[in-house]
Amino acid sequence: MSRSSGITANPPFVSRSAFDALTVEDVEDFEDEQQQEETPETQVTSTEHTKPSKSQIKKAQKQARTERRKQLKASSKAGTANSSPRHTPSLEESITRTADAAADVSLHTIYTTSEPKSTAEPQQEPAAEPEPSEPSLPGPVINGDIQHLNIAENNSTPHPLPSKLLDGEGQSVSKPDVEQALKSGPDPQEVERTKTRQSILTRTLWTFIMIGGFVALLLMGHVYMIMLAMLCQTIVYREVTALFSLTSHAPDSGEVENKGKKDPWSKTLNWYFFAVTNYFLYGESIIYYFKHVIFSDGQLLPFATNHRIISFTLYTIGFVGFVMSLRRGFLKQQFGLFCWVHMSLLLIVVSGHFIVNNILEGMIWFWVPASLVICNDIFAYVWGMTVGRTPLIKLSPKKTVEGFVGAFWSTLLFSVLWGSYFMRFNYMICPVHDLGVSAWSNVQCTPNPVFVWKVWQIWSPLRVFLSRLLGKSVTVIPYAPYQLHLLVFAVFASLVAPFGGFFASGFKRAFNIKDFGHSIPGHGGMTDRMDCQFLMGVFTYVYYSSLIREHHVSVGSILQMIVSGLTVNEQLELLKDLRKYMEGQGITII
Repeated sequence: MSRSSGITANPPFVSRSAFDALTVEDVEDFEDEQQQEETPETQVTSTEHTKPSKSQIKKAQKQARTERRKQLKASSKAGTANSSPRHTPSLEESITRTADAAADVSLHTIYTTSEPKSTAEPQQEPAAEPEPSEPSLPGPVINGDIQHLNIAENNSTPHPLPSKLLDGEGQSVSKPDVEQALKSGPDPQEVERTKTRQSILTRTLWTFIMIGGFVALLLMGHVYMIMLAMLCQTIVYREVTALFSLTSHAPDSGEVENKGKKDPWSKTLNWYFFAVTNYFLYGESIIYYFKHVIFSDGQLLPFATNHRIISFTLYTIGFVGFVMSLRRGFLKQQFGLFCWVHMSLLLIVVSGHFIVNNILEGMIWFWVPASLVICNDIFAYVWGMTVGRTPLIKLSPKKTVEGFVGAFWSTLLFSVLWGSYFMRFNYMICPVHDLGVSAWSNVQCTPNPVFVWKVWQIWSPLRVFLSRLLGKSVTVIPYAPYQLHLLVFAVFASLVAPFGGFFASGFKRAFNIKDFGHSIPGHGGMTDRMDCQFLMGVFTYVYYSSLIREHHVSVGSILQMIVSGLTVNEQLELLKDLRKYMEGQGITII
């Protein structure tokens, strides 16, 4: 009978057992098989259909096992369960995807039985349409014909795995092993632990990098430390001002076309005010600490004598430029940004200016207070991780009362030992007069009285008690006044400076951000590391200038008075009188 006559008849439905036995991998493979193995015995007639032979069943099983082994290997290599073949194709799949869907079903229906059940006669199968819950798939191609097979499982229900499957060599594989291979994937807890270890490693690495760079710049000289302070304040200013977005969400003037736009002059004015503020503050510092250089140089003299009026003029230009840049639809945002910038200048740039003054007064007034803040932060973390139980403040849930108290006593002890060691070096305690010096320079100066050692006479009853306790005579205790000041710095660094960090934490919560930026890998932004340092630097400068600094006449201060307070004729008269005085002392002036 001709082949065309077999195709015109309606293909019957066969039982599920026949579909379980007939599993193929690809339609094209069976088309090749059709061309090679097609015989008159396999032709389909209008009245009967030949069921698959044992050789065809074995070949289909072998192909299914090969496909299964490949998928298991791919699943174990990828470490994911995405390769699980338990997907049931839908009714709308086209016939071009028949082989993939049939292979997907067959991988779950190959049992360890030696032979599949025989198919029923096509005439005995009901000719009614299958129920919607039991979609039918285009069957595998055998000898050029498409067998329509009925699938009992619902499309939304995955096929259950049999108790045993066959591997590529015909040996049985237990169901738990297959399910473990299918479900094998990265453990979420293991992934989280890996991320935590990576974060700790990155944070530790960059901590040592920062400490090493900080110590290197400290040894290189004052000018490098000043550059570091200015760099830090610049990054902090950029991070803080970037939080204020000038995007107009609701134009106050009703101009809808401005919605979502930005003022093009906002960033320019931000950095203009930053530059003018730095010019004024650092100009004041240079004039104060380097009078003997500034007022003796004729080219720098006009800038020194008119520094403040020049600074005010520059600020006025910026103020006028801000008013000229006001635009309808952005007024609230522009005035909000204006206030935001000035508060940032007050809290950041002014604080950085005081830190630079601490460096110029002597490296120890910057190095030791900054070290105390870092020490307190480390000890608070250690004590909090070991014995911390009671939360300290809601703004920082990880801070504990035990860590706060433990860090306080640890910082007190550390401050005395740390400060007593560095007060022995002139490079650390001498005010700067030459920016070219370094740790290897021979720096000489008259030390501040707080660095001079003194003795304290012990009270008589206490003297007797200590002598008997130690087995030797103890009458005096040596000390330096600086050590008493160190205790004050330690108390502030432990009890007050951490509130700078709490302030920054509240600031971040207000903007719903985790870090101010990503300037330092593993640590967040520069603001996250400098939040306590700014407050500590301001306190150190105010404390030093009020209680420790010596106010005495210097050559620079006298020269400043002469240049700024005397006319040229008065200066010449002073020079003649000074020459006459020097000659009277037996000193010849050439």
